[in-house]
Amino acid sequence: MKGIRVNEFGGPEVLQLQDVSDLKAGPGQVVVHVKSAGVNPYDTYMRQGTYAIKPPLPYTPGSDAAGIVDSVGEGVEGVAVGDRVYVGGTLTGAYAEETLAEAWQVHPLPFNVSFAQGAGVNVPYATAFRALFQIAHAQPGETVLIHGASGGVGVAGVQLARAAGLTVFGTGGTERGRQLVANQGAHHVLDHHAPGYLDELLKLTGGRGVDLVLEMLANVNLAKDLSVLAPKGRVVVIGNRGNIEINPREIMRRDAAVMGLVLWNASRQDLVKIHAGIVAGLENGSLRPVVGKEFPLAEAPQAHRAVMEPGAFGKIVLTP
Repeated sequence: MKGIRVNEFGGPEVLQLQDVSDLKAGPGQVVVHVKSAGVNPYDTYMRQGTYAIKPPLPYTPGSDAAGIVDSVGEGVEGVAVGDRVYVGGTLTGAYAEETLAEAWQVHPLPFNVSFAQGAGVNVPYATAFRALFQIAHAQPGETVLIHGASGGVGVAGVQLARAAGLTVFGTGGTERGRQLVANQGAHHVLDHHAPGYLDELLKLTGGRGVDLVLEMLANVNLAKDLSVLAPKGRVVVIGNRGNIEINPREIMRRDAAVMGLVLWNASRQDLVKIHAGIVAGLENGSLRPVVGKEFPLAEAPQAHRAVMEPGAFGKIVLTP
């Protein structure tokens, strides 16, 4: 079969389409014929060799895919050949014609969700779900600011928060992105490039601020986030690309909390709960992954460049 291989860490050009060995399901494992694979920003950091997790070379990138079950190993229950599925992590990487996963990483893909949409489920929706409900313990009636709400995690956060009864403030850097955020159900949409946009947020909350912030670019926004937190507010840092100076008094005077999130720290038990919630949302239509761009598998380098460009709009996926 064909797959993308990284033989050395470096720029997008190290993503090479090559012949790789066919996969065989061992005990408790499932082989999925990949119809679409998701591209995430962390994939680019891993490719560069700068991510917290540094895989042994060579490797196939990607943790998100959707497709049809090709074979199952001994002892697998609840997953059958021919099932439509998405994977929440893989053993062999997702940028390939097939991927191998543990049975517990394989989840049903409802017929109302396309394979391209299914490839945009795992990291974005699991991250947003964990941030809202397992880290920040969001409650119905609370308010949440989602910075960068037009990207994959942002869109997921908007949909999940709305479904859970929160009032949602979303930001976007382009008119197209802001319209997307509004279409996904945000109650208020702000331009994070506009001077004074956080003053507008404070006006909209009657000066109280927001209970939660989901932060996708902490090195730019964290200090400002702290200034618009309500008492006992919480910031969950999901993305960051550098250092920042903050004033801890902003945290102290609100009894606030700043928490970090890396999805790989979630336990298997956490992930089982996360995906149970996600599958339910996909089935009832409250969760609707948005695909922004699709690239052929051979154009993985272009996809890696695109996922890091400003003006995020939904998910970027690869089609083998």
